[in-house]
Amino acid sequence: MKQSYLEDEEVQRHRWWILAAIGLFTIMATLDGSIVNIALPVISRDLEIPMNQAEWVVSLYLIVICALLLFFGKLGDLIGKIKIFRIGTLFFVAGSFLAGIKGNFSLLLAARAIQAFGASMTMATNNGIITEIFPLSERGKALGMIGSFVALGSIAGPGVGGLILAHLTWGYIFWINVPIGVLTIILGAFILPADLNQKSKQSLDYKGALTFAVLMIGLFTAIFLGQEIGFTSVLVIVLFVIAAVSLWLFIKIELVQTDPLISFAIFKNQQFSRSLLTGFLIFVTNFFFNVISPFYLENARGLSPRIAGYILMLFPLVQVVVAPLSGAISDRIGTKLLAIIGLCLILVSQLGYLLTNLQTPLWLFAANVGLVGLGNGIFQAPNNTTVMSSVSVKDLGIAGGINALARNLGMVIGISGATTVLFAAMSSHAGRQITTYPAKTPEIFIFGMHAVFLLAFVICLAGLLVACRRKGEMKK
Repeated sequence: MKQSYLEDEEVQRHRWWILAAIGLFTIMATLDGSIVNIALPVISRDLEIPMNQAEWVVSLYLIVICALLLFFGKLGDLIGKIKIFRIGTLFFVAGSFLAGIKGNFSLLLAARAIQAFGASMTMATNNGIITEIFPLSERGKALGMIGSFVALGSIAGPGVGGLILAHLTWGYIFWINVPIGVLTIILGAFILPADLNQKSKQSLDYKGALTFAVLMIGLFTAIFLGQEIGFTSVLVIVLFVIAAVSLWLFIKIELVQTDPLISFAIFKNQQFSRSLLTGFLIFVTNFFFNVISPFYLENARGLSPRIAGYILMLFPLVQVVVAPLSGAISDRIGTKLLAIIGLCLILVSQLGYLLTNLQTPLWLFAANVGLVGLGNGIFQAPNNTTVMSSVSVKDLGIAGGINALARNLGMVIGISGATTVLFAAMSSHAGRQITTYPAKTPEIFIFGMHAVFLLAFVICLAGLLVACRRKGEMKK
């Protein structure tokens, strides 16, 4: 049996088709984290449930993914990443089919949990598979395309969802995954290779996996509930305490395990840890924008959802074009310089948002949206390459799981942080409690928006400083 996919001529001949199959599922898995938001009012009305309950259709998906990413990343290292990926695609398609059936709220939540179970399996293994299959001379370009798929799925959700809802019922937001998923499963059956010899003597750290899952569930349930009922609620405080205790137990367990879920030694690798932290901070920054921009365009500027969607699509469209080019260039010149250039462009875009007001020309706002897409396109590919190429082959699965977890943590913290800061700033400025868009006083919203983008600027600047301090260079 071949000891490396790089030695397998058939795998190398089909490597771009393998990337296409994995990329399609990456788009769908990330898209389903954001596409549902725009359909929540329709789902709430159709299933006759309050809006705050409907929001758990999104929250549950993100919580389950975060709880399971590390477990499936480690399991992929032990029994085979491609095996885990294949099983994940089946669960995701099955969950998508069930989610589209108009039944009751319980069925929808169960289907979303099944979807998330499968999505976590594919997210935890996709980067590891690509890193093993592609030679270093093409790895940046390949991981750049995976990064483009992640960005396209994460940011394009509201726009795609709006187009579907304009013509079809909300069930098709989930059903669109089924034919695409089946086609990619069939494609994968022909071109995905068998796993390399995975006769590992390591055991799976179930105690670590369980405590980490409790940590993620407790933390994010507290965050989402806190936004709904207040962070001083007894239930929310108890959940935060459970999360804190779980974190302590998780660290204690991992330090004494022979085969831990995470060997903390991996974070001593500065290329890995600094690049991972930078990627996390930029995902937080991006999702500040993702939350605030629809309020600005649709509520403050009075644009239709269709026009707002077209403007916001500039972000992922520019990124999806630029990222593979940036990856290809990083394969030649290294990763650090490109990552810093991308971060500088993102930082300039945050300054642009900070200066945006009700009189800002829409073309200038649209140009800023394109600029942040350009910056992300240049940054994400080389940063992703550094994260995945700085660890040994035996740790690719867990590194991919940690990388995906950092993205999802950034997304959840960005979403919850943006709304928390926005409402707190507006309430402080108005001298009264505000938990929605102030329809008759848009200047109050602009004040809150500036507070959010000031924090985004600071977070992005921190990411730039971390990247500048990174030692070493990943290059051919």
